Amino acid sequence: MKLALDPYMFREVPLLRLPSLVAELGYEWIELSPREDFTPFFNHPRVDDDTVRRFRKALTGAGVGVSSVLPLYRWSGPDEDDRQAAVRYWKRAIQIAVDLGVDTMNSEFNGNPRQAAGCERQFWRSMEELLPVFEREGIRLVIEPHPDDWEEDGKRAIDVIRGINSPQVSFLYCAPHTFHQGNDCRGIMEKAGDLLAMVHVADSFDHTASSGLRYIVNPPGSQVTVHQHLDIGQGEVDFDEFFATLESVGFDGIVTTCVFAWEERARESSTFMRDTILEYLGRWATPPIVESP
Repeated sequence: MKLALDPYMFREVPLLRLPSLVAELGYEWIELSPREDFTPFFNHPRVDDDTVRRFRKALTGAGVGVSSVLPLYRWSGPDEDDRQAAVRYWKRAIQIAVDLGVDTMNSEFNGNPRQAAGCERQFWRSMEELLPVFEREGIRLVIEPHPDDWEEDGKRAIDVIRGINSPQVSFLYCAPHTFHQGNDCRGIMEKAGDLLAMVHVADSFDHTASSGLRYIVNPPGSQVTVHQHLDIGQGEVDFDEFFATLESVGFDGIVTTCVFAWEERARESSTFMRDTILEYLGRWATPPIVESP
């Protein structure tokens, strides 16, 4: 098992300084999420081969590895020009992952739930082009259903991933999205089974609670999607169930801290999450071995 940090709250830290910062926070793995000087949201990667080499050297020097690279592109968007551009961006991002020696990439379905059928067609077009690249390069792709994606439901997302019919593609359960993907942590993880390769750990409030009035938007009926990425214990995700289910399904993948809510106390949040996750894992009948790079 790998315990990783998504360093999004530290995105202003220079790229080559990032590995040593992550090591200072007590992590040995980074989930490299979008940042403007590397793989920005929805745009072509900004990093050249020389910087990739220097970043890999900085990782080695800090004793830190990259557990996964997380690009986010409009590969399922309803606009065909956007989709074709996203496929080009993906291909460059895959090459960067290969050059870093990383064997896993994760992303979201993307798209638009109000145009779900069209977005699903676009998704399959993109997969037809990209799946051979993932398979050729030996890169595992791990997909999550994200709030406001064309597929938000956890169990239906697992069916889509099974339909890809490739051992290179698997499922990510994101705890702060629990209330958007069906509010059935145990059921979703058990259905995923061996497809469950990664989990994201952060807390969130149940936006469906109190007759749907936990959040009030104006004007009523506005199409908005709300969730949080909070420290464990600050929301309503049942982490006793979450970690117990990981144990019962024999999970041995990547566990990523992905709190985004507290940039003003990012260090404290990151170390709290590290210690709290390790405490939960320590309760397992046979505590898992947390890998080092």
